[in-house]
Amino acid sequence: MSAGLFGLLDDVAAIAKLAAASIDDVGAAAGRATAKAAGVVVDDTAVTPQYVQGVTADRELPIVKKIAVGSIRNKLLLILPAALVLSQFLPGALPIILMVGGTYLAFEGAEKVWEKVSGHGQHDAPAAVRGPEAERELIAGAVRTDLILSAEIMVIALNEVADEPFLGRLAILVVVAVAITVGVYGVVGLIVKMDDIGLHLAERSSQSAQRVGRWLVAAMPRLLAAITVIGTVAMLWVGGHILIANLAEAGWWHAPYDALHHLEEEVRHAVDVPVLGPALAWLTNTAVSTLVGLLVGALVVLVTHLVPRRGGHGHPAEPAAASDEATS
Repeated sequence: MSAGLFGLLDDVAAIAKLAAASIDDVGAAAGRATAKAAGVVVDDTAVTPQYVQGVTADRELPIVKKIAVGSIRNKLLLILPAALVLSQFLPGALPIILMVGGTYLAFEGAEKVWEKVSGHGQHDAPAAVRGPEAERELIAGAVRTDLILSAEIMVIALNEVADEPFLGRLAILVVVAVAITVGVYGVVGLIVKMDDIGLHLAERSSQSAQRVGRWLVAAMPRLLAAITVIGTVAMLWVGGHILIANLAEAGWWHAPYDALHHLEEEVRHAVDVPVLGPALAWLTNTAVSTLVGLLVGALVVLVTHLVPRRGGHGHPAEPAAASDEATS
């Protein structure tokens, strides 16, 4: 009896050790996959704060929470099942889906540039004035953009663990999805509440706390303005990079990717300095990807905005002409 009991305990201990090792493997693989997707994670963090500008202070965190919930739904309920099924049965479809998403991101970034240059949309009332419908539009727009960025993050992570068995990939990607969502929207929440933290510190009796508080309050508008620019560039950069990389991945057009890779290597070897060379090579890749994103996005903006508007201007002209004839 006792021997059987000890044997059972040994089996339980062995199973526990195996489970612990599996958890460690999942954590390590999730860490590697997250590191690979770090560039897109930074872009996601830069893009999201734009969506809470123009809302009242008491609605900032609730909006960030709703976007975060939408983000985790995107990752776990939409992207994860689709990515796993496609990678298992139709891996050739993944680059095509990513290119569609990259085009959308390029369009979003180019549209913001167009609005800035043309002045269109610059005089819209803040979301707090426009009411609950405007808030719902903000959240929906943020979740749509997050869907594209999250798809890129999850596919990068999936490629990193493609050799793992199906259940292992599933566990790793769930960990990546939760960790990245918590990390990104935790930072976003901290950014959007920085001015409130500053006001709280400014009211304390400590002189140093007051100085830090006043600095935080003064820095907040400049930080949000910088984030707007960084977010726009990030959408163009990621969109362009997705298009270049996945045109080659799909086997449709290797020339842009090969040319960019060759240019990046030329810059790295031309500046034979341990840190500076790789940094300049990365900046070169980023600049070219951003330019590609801007060109593709501008083309989509042209099609979706200027062409319909040009057609629309022709229709009001006819009633005007008719009214002139009637008055004469």
